[in-house]
Amino acid sequence: MSKSKDPEIERKYNSKDIPKIKNIFAFIYRATLKLLAIVVFGVGAVFLSVFVFPFIRLFSRNKNFGISARKYVSHTFRVFLNILHALHGARYILDNPEFYKDIHSKIIVANHPSLLDFVYIMAMVPNSTCIVRGGLTKTPLGGVIKQAYITNTTDFDALCKKCKLITDEGSNVIIFPEGTRTPRHGRNNYKKGAARIALFCNCDVQPILIAGSDKFGLGKHDNFVSYNHVEEYLFDIKALPQINISEYKSLSEPIAAKRLTEEMEKTILNAGLKYNENHPRCKTINNI
Repeated sequence: MSKSKDPEIERKYNSKDIPKIKNIFAFIYRATLKLLAIVVFGVGAVFLSVFVFPFIRLFSRNKNFGISARKYVSHTFRVFLNILHALHGARYILDNPEFYKDIHSKIIVANHPSLLDFVYIMAMVPNSTCIVRGGLTKTPLGGVIKQAYITNTTDFDALCKKCKLITDEGSNVIIFPEGTRTPRHGRNNYKKGAARIALFCNCDVQPILIAGSDKFGLGKHDNFVSYNHVEEYLFDIKALPQINISEYKSLSEPIAAKRLTEEMEKTILNAGLKYNENHPRCKTINNI
């Protein structure tokens, strides 16, 4: 693995809890498949923005373009993930597939162990947008993001207004409250932005746990060509109890945002710890 001058990153790379490669042939296959999937994903994003989105815009009313575009992206994400599933690159388990299709006007929050988290949630919840890192607009995904999603570089007041327009029309907004991917060791503190948006939009919060096998190779600071050394990726996705926004509306905005953020973090963290106590479907523990 590549070296880094950052001692914290170096400690993560050299951690003894990363097992040795169990099957070199399986590892090479899965790591190669991961790299091919990244290329296909990037090329597909360019194709959508250059060819598909103009066609959707042409036959959609301007105000409905975002809904139509996001539904089409959700469909392509499901196809992409089903291919990965069939090729044993990344399997997924949903506790109740129909439940995700019926989520409306919610702020969806989740832990963020890997690069694929937003893809899985978008695929399962078709009527959703996502707040994504602004730097992604400078990648091959930029054309899709600029036309259908919201970046975290948007002025916060304007961002809240955009989210309210989206939730008022029945769609959902996906937010990762950590603001970045979950580290392999320790955890990130949840930021208050998701809670503030939920309060502004007057929307209940739907927490989701992304569990399963260790996502080594898709995490922050992981080597680009690496992969889980023991088994294929498993995304075990679980909807957690909904958090009702009405319980916080009587509080002042700063206190409500603080307590709602704490409740989000507690709900997801406790579910993750409970999952990791007994994980029969995988040999490695998810980095939650």
